[in-house]
Amino acid sequence: MLAIVNGKIFSPFPVEGVILVEADKIAVVGPAEIPAGAQVIDAKGGWVLPGFIDAHTHLGVCEEIYHFEGDDTNEMTDPVTPQVRALDGVNPEDEGLRDAIAGGVTTVFTAPGSGNVIGGTGLVMKTTGRVVDNMLVREPAGLKIAFGENPKRVYGEDKKMPMTRMGTAALLRESFVKAQNYLEALEKGKEDPDELPERDLKMEPIVQVLKHEIPLRAHAHRADDIMTAVRIAREFKVDLVIEHCTEGHKVVEELLEAGVPAVVGPSLSNRAKVELKDLSFKTAGILARAGIKVALMTDHPVIPIQYLPVCAGLAVREGMSGEDALKALTINPAEILGVDHRVGSLAPGKDADIVIWSGSPLEVMSKPLLVMVEGEVAYKDDKF
Repeated sequence: MLAIVNGKIFSPFPVEGVILVEADKIAVVGPAEIPAGAQVIDAKGGWVLPGFIDAHTHLGVCEEIYHFEGDDTNEMTDPVTPQVRALDGVNPEDEGLRDAIAGGVTTVFTAPGSGNVIGGTGLVMKTTGRVVDNMLVREPAGLKIAFGENPKRVYGEDKKMPMTRMGTAALLRESFVKAQNYLEALEKGKEDPDELPERDLKMEPIVQVLKHEIPLRAHAHRADDIMTAVRIAREFKVDLVIEHCTEGHKVVEELLEAGVPAVVGPSLSNRAKVELKDLSFKTAGILARAGIKVALMTDHPVIPIQYLPVCAGLAVREGMSGEDALKALTINPAEILGVDHRVGSLAPGKDADIVIWSGSPLEVMSKPLLVMVEGEVAYKDDKF
């Protein structure tokens, strides 16, 4: 048994008491007697929070110190590649994973990039480990699709579909209709094995989306692209998460009506593309105040992952409440990613992913003093 005492506990809501850890799980959060023989960690008045979750990264598949050698972000040989899996591209030796731990980020969603209309499946993993299979929390955890400038630039230069936003939407619809037909054939094959179709790896991930086993993770910056994503999700009755959501503040009511969560960012970057012209740290707070479930992201390596809390602090400076900002780093991304039964809050039965901060993580001068992943210390500051 391990006990964390004398800390300001945020679960992410304030809690008085102590945290007791049994093996790799949280046993108690709140008032409790310290069991005899327990190992005691004195938080020394620091802030104690769940390990943060970055809901959109390319950790492990886009290694920041490499170019071609470590860049496995996009399979840009075909605009429709649902069959590729981020799982097969993750390198646990990526330096960014060490930065994540030192920055208090213990869980991430990592996925293919946005060069393709359908880019492949992403996964949720812990940021410690030697073998990706042992780091997994959920796989697959979403099917990446992309709207806007990226796919039309990649393929339009070669005079290949999609050259336009219309082409992107058309390819998506074609792929989903094919998957519907494949699913129908699979169902018929259950009754008559002679009718069972040959296995189709390209269709299988889309079928998982149609069956609500995983959501669509839609790269969309501009308001019209966001609404195209919502329109297509409605047409095919599938679950959707909007990634980036740069102009989400322009379609707040529509997103609220659609019940679509938003993973906002990377906001700590320049306007590298025309579709980023209205980039602002105000967006996350506007969406959160409207009642939309918001998570924050770094899009690592676009923003180095250790600066995820800095992004949250800047969102607070621009109007987001401190409570909403902490939720956007903890329980909200956990729920969006479908892993809130394990991570995202300090609660009995959840993974003991715990970070002791020197102060509020929303303040730029604060830093992690101790980072624990599944009950094991993964990082400790020299001065703690």
